[in-house]
Formats: sequence, C-alpha cells, structure tokens
Amino acid sequence: MRRPNTPTTRRLIGLAVAAAACPLTGQAQETAAAQAGSLPAVEVVGTTPVPGIEVPKDQIPSNVQTADDLHLRRAQSLNLPDFMSTQLPSVNVNEIQGNPFQVDVNYRGFSASPVLGTPQGLSVYQDGVRINEPFGDVVNWDLIPKAAISSITLLPGSNPLFGLNTLGGALSLQTKRGDTHPGTELELQAGSFGRVSTELTHGRKLAEGGHLFLALGGLNEDGWRNYSPSRVRQLFAKVGQDSGRLSWDLSFTHGDNRMVGNGLLPESMLMQNRKQVYTRPDRTDNRMSMLTLNASYRLSDVQTISMTAYTRRSRYSTLNGDLNDDFNPPDNEATGVENRTYTRQRSEGVALQSTYTAGIHQLTFGASVDRARTHFRQTESEGLLDSTRAVVPQEEAEVDALLAGKSRTASIYFSDLVSLRPNLQLSLSGRYNDTRVSTRDDGRTLLGLSTQLDGEGRYKKLNPAIGLTWQATPRLTAYAGWSQGSRAPSPIELGCSDPANACVLPNALQSDPPLKQVVSQTFETGLRGTLESGMRWNASVFRTVNKDDLLFVSSGLSRGYFSNFGRTLRQGVELGLSQQTDRLDWSLSYSYLRARYDSPACLVAEANSSAETSPACTGEGEIAVRRGDRLPGLPAHSLKFNVDWRVTPDWTLGAQYRVYSRQTVRGNENGLHTPDGADFSGSGRIGGYALLDLTTRWKLGRNLELFAKVANVFNRRYATAGQLGRNGFDASGAVAAPDAWRNAQFVAPGAPRAVWIGMRVQLGV
Repeated sequence: MRRPNTPTTRRLIGLAVAAAACPLTGQAQETAAAQAGSLPAVEVVGTTPVPGIEVPKDQIPSNVQTADDLHLRRAQSLNLPDFMSTQLPSVNVNEIQGNPFQVDVNYRGFSASPVLGTPQGLSVYQDGVRINEPFGDVVNWDLIPKAAISSITLLPGSNPLFGLNTLGGALSLQTKRGDTHPGTELELQAGSFGRVSTELTHGRKLAEGGHLFLALGGLNEDGWRNYSPSRVRQLFAKVGQDSGRLSWDLSFTHGDNRMVGNGLLPESMLMQNRKQVYTRPDRTDNRMSMLTLNASYRLSDVQTISMTAYTRRSRYSTLNGDLNDDFNPPDNEATGVENRTYTRQRSEGVALQSTYTAGIHQLTFGASVDRARTHFRQTESEGLLDSTRAVVPQEEAEVDALLAGKSRTASIYFSDLVSLRPNLQLSLSGRYNDTRVSTRDDGRTLLGLSTQLDGEGRYKKLNPAIGLTWQATPRLTAYAGWSQGSRAPSPIELGCSDPANACVLPNALQSDPPLKQVVSQTFETGLRGTLESGMRWNASVFRTVNKDDLLFVSSGLSRGYFSNFGRTLRQGVELGLSQQTDRLDWSLSYSYLRARYDSPACLVAEANSSAETSPACTGEGEIAVRRGDRLPGLPAHSLKFNVDWRVTPDWTLGAQYRVYSRQTVRGNENGLHTPDGADFSGSGRIGGYALLDLTTRWKLGRNLELFAKVANVFNRRYATAGQLGRNGFDASGAVAAPDAWRNAQFVAPGAPRAVWIGMRVQLGV
C-alpha cells in the first residue's frame, strides 16, 4: 500500500484551513453587499422524518448537507455510498466485505453498515420510512434505488426527531415524482470488471393534478477480485395526486440482489496477488418489497397534518465459506466450514404529524408506531477447501440456531421553531421512545438445541434538543446546538452478548445477559456565510459522547459477542468552501476527527501482540484499552476537492480528489500491537491514501449524452480497513498445520484503476 506524499497532503490540508478562514476578513463588506441586492436564494430543508415540513437551511443549528439528483448524475457514482464518500465532508467508507454495495459508511465516526457486528450509529430514511433493518439496525445499501433519488439530506448530531439509532446523524432520502421529473430516459453503461448497468426512468403528469414515476435499474459485474460476481435488480414506482388541500403519493420499492464480497485478505497474500481471496464463497442474497403511503392535508393557512404509513417484507440469506477453527488432524480432517443463514422479516408502521404556525412559533407534534417480526435460522456444515479455497461440504447441514424476534417502538415527538427576532431563531425539540424487544428460542423448543435464547427487554427514553441560529448579517450566520439520541439493542444484539458463548457472524446465538440502550449527546457550534462573489463557506466544531456504547467484541475474524462499553468520544472540525459560476462548480472541504475510547476496558484481541500482557486484563486473549485510545477504522484527517468545468456548453470535465490519513485496524484498539516477524505480523495500522477520479460528459444533441469515468486514475494500491486475525494458510495458499497458524494483519484492498463509458438517451417528455 502506498501512502500519499506527506508534504503534499499537509499543504492541501493547510490550504483548506486557510481557505475556510479567509471569508472572515470580508465580513465588513456584508452590509454593503446586502444593500446591493445580491443575496443567495433561500434553501429549505426537511427537518422531520415525515415529509411535509421544511425550514430555511440557515435556521438549522448544525452543518446540514444537501444534494440532489443532478449532483448524483455529475459524479457518475455507482450507488449512494460511492457518492457520499466522494462528495460529502466527514464521510469515509470501509470496504470490509469487498463489494461496492456492501460498504460501511462512516460519518463523524458513526457507521451505517450492512454488516452485522458493526456498531450502528446512523439512521437512514426513505420517504419518511426508517430503513435500518430491525434485526441488527443494519442498512442494505443495495436496496436503495439510486435512479429514484431526488434529494439527499444529511443532518448531523444526535437529532431526537429521527428516532432510534440517530446517534451521530440522520440521512433522509426523498424520491422523485412524475411532475417534477417528467420524461423518459434510458441510461446504459459498461466497462471495467465486466460491469454492465442499465437504468430506465419514466415520469409524467396525469389528469387533475396526478403524477406517475417509474424507475428500473439493473447491474451485472464480475468484480475486480477473483470469484466475485454481483447482480443487482431495483424497481421503484410512485403514483400520487395534488388536489387542492389534499396531497398524497403511494410508492413501491423492490430489490432482488445477489452480491459476492470476498472480504479481508492477509497482507502476505496481498503482496502475491491483490485479486485473490482468503476463503470463499461469501455470498449475500437480498430480496425486499416495501409499500409506502405519504399524505398531507392543509386544514388552514397555518395548519397541516401529514401521515406516513408503510409495510415491508424481506428475505435475506448468506453463504459463507470459512476456514474451520476446529481443524486438527487426525481428530478432525475438515479444513473448511460452510455457514448459512436465512432471515425473514416483516415490519410495518405509521406516523402522524401536525404542523401549526402561531405567531412567532412553528410547532410540530407527531406520534409513530413501528413493529417488526423476524425469523432467523443458521446452519453449519463441515467440509474441505479445494484448490481455490472454496468450501466443499462433506456432511449434511446442521441447524445451529432457530430464533424468532419481535420489536415494537411507540414514540411521540415535538418541535418548536421560535422566531425570537427576524434574525434570531430558537429551536426546541424532543422525542419519547418506548421500545420492546423480545426473542423466542424455537431451536430449543422445536429442535432440542442446547441454546437458551428466550428473553425480553424494554427501553424507555426521552431525548431533548435545543439550538440557536443568528443571522448576524445577511451573509453571515452563527449557530449552536445540543441534542441527545438513543438506540435500543436489537434482537441480534440481545441474542449475542455472552462472552462465554461467542457468535459466528452473521449470528450463532447463545444465552445472553441483558444489554443497556446506547445514549449519545452532541454539541455543535459553527459559522457559515456567503461572499459577494457567491462563494459559500462554513466552519464548525462538534463533540459527541456515547454512553453504554454497543460494540462487537471480536474473538477472531468472524467470532465475538456484543457488549456495552462505558463511553466513547467523537469530536472534530469541519471546514468547507464552494462556488457555482457559469463555467465552474467546485467545492473544497477538510475534516478532522478525534474518535477515542473515553473509558478503560478489556477487549478480546488474541492476534494482538500485547494480548494477556496487562495486569488489568487477565482474560484469555484480552488487551487493555485505555482512555484516549483511537477507535479503529476512522482516519483523523480527510480532504475532498470536487470540480466540474463546462469547457463548452455541451462538454464538461470533472474531477473528484480525496485524501485520507492513516487509521488503526480492528484488534489494535489499544495501539500497542508490535510485529515480531515470527508469531505476529502487520503494523496494526494501514497507511493513508489519495485517490483521483475523472469524469466527462458530452451532449451530442438535445436527446443524447455520452459520459465516461476513470476511477483511481493513478492506480494507487491502498486499503480502506483492516483487522488483526489468524492466518491459517502457508505461502503457497495451502492450509497449514494448526500449530503453524500465525497472527497476521488482514486488510480490505481498494479497487485498481477502472474505466466506464455510457450513454444517456431522452426518449420523450
């Protein structure tokens, strides 16, 4: 892995800091500029899960980020995580699974991930429906229809209005409508890794205020690593009507996807061939259907009521071929084990909201009920690893766990935006959650398994928030806010929290002690403004403290348990500049993140050279984590520069450049791992990296556009994540004798240079 040139990186970071500070010198000219009448247009942002209430962005006491479908098109992003990692400040991704649709998205040190075991801290909403899965709060990015996304809003902090799991932020997605996105469009793209994708959209207005929108998306690719094909199929349909006081829309989202992500690779194997895989297969099949109804009725000029109702059905299955930890000839000759899981979920919910304007108050009151039922089964079958390190089962699969889980959350919430003065706003909000989570061990009662999974927990919490925004001049705003959020343990976390009975991820469940709910508190303050030239700038600082954080304590590459951790801390700085002109659109952002453990603890990390060396942690394979040690997988520094240059009215060139500093790998949470070249290898860290992508678009006529993208232009060799673990293979790739297994550093290698070209055809309006 190559690190970016250190002096260059420091100069770029210094440029971002200096650039964000420069606008402060021009504040004396704000009043004159305002009198000249050159003020920017007012941008409004939705601040509640239920669509329908929007407030000016300048009255929100946080560094909220927004983007629309035109931004997605210009970036030529494969999916939403790809777009966020290149365009949005303070966002980075960990490609733990090795599949572009299965990445961990990190924002300000909090994650939204499809991988069970990742501490989840972001809530994701689509048209008012929370799409974090009930079983583990995970987010399946492949099920979000990119072609149907109209707008993206990323609200930072522990915003209580967005309910459970909003520890570090909330991502709100709104989908397209036929009246706002009319016409028929076909997009075709092909290129590296055998990738072929197609998107077809159609929008139109109907009679009497009606509208219709359809989107179809399909992708097939071989993947850049060996044996890693994927298939993605997405469908979205929306119909609705605006008739006087009543507006409504009914949408249907469907996904049927098969993805192969071959995960982490030991650095010794990476040096031989970056495309190879450790063991295989690692396949995920996701199938989901969701029906959503949104409606609003304007009772008067000052009061509106809104509703969101949904029902969601899903089936998820995984097939994981792993090295057999019990391999020990001649007692056990099975070198591999095939783990399969089957998850079936049903969820539904409804939310009602009333917005009322009374003098200086804009009041919102709402209530919601969500419930979910989950049936989960896991099987295991021992076998042999073939020459490609694929597991060939040699016995009938045995059921390890059979579980039924239920959850129900009832909430009431309110917000009040008070205009204390024309240029001074106070925001008050709060949400009360009452969550019940239960599990039923069908494996014990129906199959006679030795598991003990029956359990129930109830979690209640009132989370408040307060903020203040001050438009000091028409071009300068100051803000500050404090908020609190919480997350209740999900059924998978309740079912996998016993250190004496570690789980094989996704889940091999055992009887467990109770867990506490996570509580986060965020403080943020900052400045933002606009110069006479139209250049926008922002500078903010934030601090979030998590109490009783839920962490997955690893005792191997795929085994571990969930546990409450005392406190974790995430604090940092965000600086940004952006400008739009007739010929040039550009943005520059810098983020600093200090993500630390804020209390001592003992974690299991057997592959860490310092394991079992601390008198404070005497358990098998334990390391001592001290207050101030870094959270793994999170770079401290990140810099992003994006530009689009309209060379001619029909030809545009774009560039996306991003730089990340080094990060600590999982298993080295104490930062004390030291390789010795024999029993332990790997530094416990992965180097920083810099990536450049180039894009271009060329309109050949009114209805035809060609586009192309080159990703990782300089073909950098880099890794986005890592973990310490046991390597059971020798230099030739064959299974070694158990006493020859070595502790090694595994990494998630990034994709090499890639080129894609495509065409977009307007078929009519």
